[in-house]
Amino acid sequence: MKSWDVAVVGEIFADHVFSGFPAWPGPGEEVIAENYLRELGGGAINTACALSRLGRRVRLVGLIGEADLDWFESRLGEFGVSMEGIRIGNDGTGITVSVSTVEDRSFFTYAGVNRALPELLASPEILADLAAARHVHFALPLPRDLAEILLPLLRQAGCTTSLDVGYSPAWLRDPVNRPSLRDVDLFLPNAKEAALLAGDEEPSSFEAWSVGAGIGRAVMKHGAGGAWIADERGLRRVPAPRIDAVDSTGAGDAFDAGVIDGLLDGESIDGCVERGCVCGALCTTAAGALQSLPHSPQLRTLREQTYGS
Repeated sequence: MKSWDVAVVGEIFADHVFSGFPAWPGPGEEVIAENYLRELGGGAINTACALSRLGRRVRLVGLIGEADLDWFESRLGEFGVSMEGIRIGNDGTGITVSVSTVEDRSFFTYAGVNRALPELLASPEILADLAAARHVHFALPLPRDLAEILLPLLRQAGCTTSLDVGYSPAWLRDPVNRPSLRDVDLFLPNAKEAALLAGDEEPSSFEAWSVGAGIGRAVMKHGAGGAWIADERGLRRVPAPRIDAVDSTGAGDAFDAGVIDGLLDGESIDGCVERGCVCGALCTTAAGALQSLPHSPQLRTLREQTYGS
């Protein structure tokens, strides 16, 4: 019996989210945001909170600065995520400024204490935490020397794994990381990240790259266009629900949570991606990544309306 349904590992940030811009500013121009939100952030936070809201037992593993301890403990508690997997580092909490329009978003980031995360993940205590989960999700550009140690041990412990490295051009372009993509059970890039691997954002290019790289199963997130699955059955698209979007921050992380939720229920990959598309869509209905993460009844309702299942 595993202690956790999911262990989510990754960089943790304090997010400053500006949204509601009518257009993207040019150099030297100023535009006024309609909305501002200070919130916990980072892919690990977003995916962990989304999974907990869907009723999963979650272990969040990462680092923050001591000055933010009370804020993180209070806010994570609202989602039923404990601080027991969090460690306090010697630097400040990482910071990200998110600037969003309805169509897209850009980020400005200070890593802070996240720079010590690889050292933390090499500790026996953290490995024991991860091995106690049914599934381990890595929301970071996992260093290859760590992947060589962690991924085989997690497989031996009966854990399935997924990887979302975020927009990490150096990591994605480095051939040394290809074995890590083959060693995880599911790779979850978005279209821009996939283009760094395949040369462009065309789904057919991504499929061809996946086959050539020996990736058994990958899912390319395509925002309002849904997602594309590339596996032994070939390439196919799962459309996204139609929804009035407010802010796309965190939608990809919510998508990851929906997919993992389906994996834990033993769904087909197509059914898992349907859940992912629904969770990603619902996440866009309010400013910030956490505000509109869905509960299970919302997920089921919109899924039935969209896909009839």
